[in-house]
Amino acid sequence: MHDLLLGIGFGLVTAAVLAISTVALSLQFSVTNFPNFAHGEMMTVGAYASLTTYRATHNAVLACAASIVAGALLGALINKVVIAPFRRRNTAGLTLFVLTIGISLILQNGVLWRYGGQTLRLPIEGGAPHHIGGFLLTTEQIAIIGGAAVIMLGVHVILKYTLFGKAQRAVAESPTLAEASGISSGRIINRTWFLTGGLAGLAGFVLALTTGALTPGMGFSFLLIVFAAAILGGIGQPYGAMAGAIAVGVAMEVSAIYIKSDYKTVVAFAILIVALLFRPQGLVPAKRLAAA
Repeated sequence: MHDLLLGIGFGLVTAAVLAISTVALSLQFSVTNFPNFAHGEMMTVGAYASLTTYRATHNAVLACAASIVAGALLGALINKVVIAPFRRRNTAGLTLFVLTIGISLILQNGVLWRYGGQTLRLPIEGGAPHHIGGFLLTTEQIAIIGGAAVIMLGVHVILKYTLFGKAQRAVAESPTLAEASGISSGRIINRTWFLTGGLAGLAGFVLALTTGALTPGMGFSFLLIVFAAAILGGIGQPYGAMAGAIAVGVAMEVSAIYIKSDYKTVVAFAILIVALLFRPQGLVPAKRLAAA
């Protein structure tokens, strides 16, 4: 029982990291209607930006802020320079998806060229462990879970109560009708890329904290799990992404108690396959976003 509680505790930490990244991916998909395969590299860039900043300042808060800024600027740049020109030509979604694969390879090799292929460590201490119920969590892990909860609440507030959130939902439902209603879909998409890029950069920073290691391929490796959580929750559904992240994150860490941790990713996709056999639309159907 003790080991199970420890596994659930670690699973909540993994779910927190996963939720930040998965919600960002789902938000981007909801307004563009194609998945961003460079999402993992946006996480990687955020992680390395935090490492560079921490080495210069030895300040964890500034390192976190640097990851958000780097991810947000990169997201806006990708859309402005690459995606938007093709969208104006009514390029098919599949072509845009392939473009993001190319961007992913360019970014990954850019990080490899700048930092080398060796594993680097983000030297931020996790803090003392605390017993919370049956869980054993460090100060850092508690901050990660709490921070992710605040971010999820913030995303909910943005989607439901702000003009940007309402416009975003309108564009997600129908860009043509949104334009007819006076909403600039291009501007909303730009802002969405900026927002989701910032969340991806933050997710990269938090991932580096939890794993203790940075590599040029860290974001790409984690992206497979992000896609599993996003599809499980309902691709393009931010609320489903939250639910999918919790389910996948907890299941992965609990499974590591009973099988080798190397198979955690396999567990994530096994859950996805079984869940979609019984609920192919995901945990949260598409209509839930429009009704939020």
